Amino acid sequence: MTPGHEEALRALWLADRDIVAFRALKNSPEVSLASTCFFAQQAVEKCLKAVLFERGIAFAPVHDLVRLALTLQEHDVAVSCPADELRKLNPFAVTFRYDDTDIPLVSGTEVEKMVDIMRRWAGELVK
Repeated sequence: MTPGHEEALRALWLADRDIVAFRALKNSPEVSLASTCFFAQQAVEKCLKAVLFERGIAFAPVHDLVRLALTLQEHDVAVSCPADELRKLNPFAVTFRYDDTDIPLVSGTEVEKMVDIMRRWAGELVK
């Protein structure tokens, strides 16, 4: 097992942990969309990074999903969610964690679909 593969598996394990948190919070009326979607953004980020690790592709330590996806595409790795969809999750990484406003950029249902698509995609590429 290569170090990249081990790191990829770890990233997927961490993504799964964030997915569990997202699912536990998404239907709770007491939890803001921003807080809930933070875990979704983190899960998708870790899925992207898992594939980057698996392929041995160097990447900047960023939370920008679009930038990570473009890095993969530059190395001929197709990403399951288009950049304009991934862009909707970017603000949940940092911006909305420090802002008390919930801005409905995306619905919980849309976010759940993205999380499911990206986790399945990463699981197919990291074996």
